[in-house]
Amino acid sequence: MILGLSASTFTSVHVAISLIAIVSGAVALYGMVSAKKFDSWIALFLATAVLTSVTGFFFPTAGILPSHVVGVISLVVLAAAIVGLYVFHLAGPWRWIYVVGVVVALYLNAFVGVVQAFQKLPALTALAPTQSEPPFLIAQLALMAIFIVLGVVAVKRFHA
Repeated sequence: MILGLSASTFTSVHVAISLIAIVSGAVALYGMVSAKKFDSWIALFLATAVLTSVTGFFFPTAGILPSHVVGVISLVVLAAAIVGLYVFHLAGPWRWIYVVGVVVALYLNAFVGVVQAFQKLPALTALAPTQSEPPFLIAQLALMAIFIVLGVVAVKRFHA
């Protein structure tokens, strides 16, 4: 039992929240790249991204795992993005801090999604059983490259 839910139900809720965060974050990032501000989508992304990271800490473990480090980093960049948006209203440097925070948080969720895909999907697990094989590394490098390009474009184009 985790927070009163069976382990499988808790996992399903965590995965659903994560998927909502990725989809809403992709829509919000599309808006930034298109020089548009999708307020509802970004609010949904920020809320579900925070929930994804927070719920990730409730899985039972014997110690600190790489997923915990990713969760902490995600919460830090999300905090900066939230402060930039809702406290400083994207004034001055807070605009690019917000954009970078959103992009990094979305990237980290997508990064974990790729890790999970290679762990859970038999076809991908066969390609990279230890996640140190070239297919896994290529997938992660391609993902990072995409987010770097989109992040640079978003910082240049998005103005509140």
